[in-house]
Amino acid sequence: MTKGTPVGVSDRVVDIVDDDESVRRALWRLLNSVGVESRTYGSARSYLDSTDLESTDCLLLDLHLPEMSGIELLEHLSEVAPNLQVICMTGRDEPEVEQRLAAAGISGCLRKPFDQAELFAALASVMAGSEPLG
Repeated sequence: MTKGTPVGVSDRVVDIVDDDESVRRALWRLLNSVGVESRTYGSARSYLDSTDLESTDCLLLDLHLPEMSGIELLEHLSEVAPNLQVICMTGRDEPEVEQRLAAAGISGCLRKPFDQAELFAALASVMAGSEPLG
């Protein structure tokens, strides 16, 4: 395992769905720097249209996406990939979104901006089978 790799995350694939290219690039670089394979998508639709869903171990999902929101993607994924581990990301504090996440089985979100330690703790928790950290 590469120094700094979150426990239980090496040899896993983490997909990133965020419409902000700088966020996608930063997360991709961070994960790759510690030996975690990652792939990026600029929209929910591009993620669904990819053939990568079956090989994804964890999804880092921005909740506020154009066209199809992260919540809508989560609801769709709960039907087609119910065992997919998801860590939501948001820069907004919205109680109604928290309720919808709870209904979808997600306990919370990483609040942007978050740091490397928060991301790695959330990944380690999810990969261990625990609930995502918020």
